[in-house]
Amino acid sequence: MKQFTSVKDIPDPIGLVQDTIKLKNNHRFSDLGKNKTIGLLFFNPSLRTRMSTQKAAQNLGMNHIVLNVGQDGWALEFEEGAIMNGTTVEHIKDAAPVMGLYCDILAIRCFPNLKDREEDYSEKILQQFIKYCNIPVISLESATLHPLQSLADMITIQEHQKQHTPKIVLTWAPHIKPIPQAVANSFAEWAVGCGHQLTITHPKGYELSEHFTEGTVIEYNQEKALENADFVYVKNWSSYHEYGKILDVQENWLLDNQKMSITHHANIMHCLPVRRNVELSDELLDSENSLVLKQAENRIYAAQIVLQKILETNF
Repeated sequence: MKQFTSVKDIPDPIGLVQDTIKLKNNHRFSDLGKNKTIGLLFFNPSLRTRMSTQKAAQNLGMNHIVLNVGQDGWALEFEEGAIMNGTTVEHIKDAAPVMGLYCDILAIRCFPNLKDREEDYSEKILQQFIKYCNIPVISLESATLHPLQSLADMITIQEHQKQHTPKIVLTWAPHIKPIPQAVANSFAEWAVGCGHQLTITHPKGYELSEHFTEGTVIEYNQEKALENADFVYVKNWSSYHEYGKILDVQENWLLDNQKMSITHHANIMHCLPVRRNVELSDELLDSENSLVLKQAENRIYAAQIVLQKILETNF
């Protein structure tokens, strides 16, 4: 594995899921990363991603350096040919190679601005780090994708599925502010990549990019989508076509026990953080069918297997 930015970097996604479960059940640590350093760069806040990746690196004997970009370091410039007489202090062409000298792997978290779709979906920040740092790069969530979260989600489904082809539903949920499409895009991409049957349900106007939803079923009727579901993944996202906007939705999309009664005793999933009783009700989050803590735990092993594969391939 040269880098980890999407499911397309993985030749055998379901094989990686199975390898991760074996690693998790083995309960053995490794010194594979001894004398190696991972740099964790955060342009945006993080709890699970930050702590789980640090924990995974420690499990492999790696050193880690954490940098909150723009707070701990200089403000970076990403425009080619920029005349840097403003607020930015250092160009990515200078900063990224230096980080590549100090670290063996870079892991980067950078959200979209939700204003310019073309710029966000070009993955400008992530791609420039890949171009200039000269070492393997891991996405800790980018403008369009969150592959470590999705790998953890696939592990969680594999551990809890009771049949070979479970019905998996990704349902849109309300939110008070515009949220990126990254988690939803990534979940769809990984579910299809792992051979799962995925139904995506959302109000009209909240269609995701077809680039990520090819191979899924789109159902605008939430009740119909939920029928006989085995896993229900709940996530908000802002509009892709009316980019970054919150559209007016008259229907009630908040899940509760009554809505879930038509499922096949479905497990509830959410990537966290979650706004309780806005995105998802207390009664479902705190129920025995909730897998949100299992997903969070599996973030450690998702990061650890990715680091292990990159170390084995490149060093």
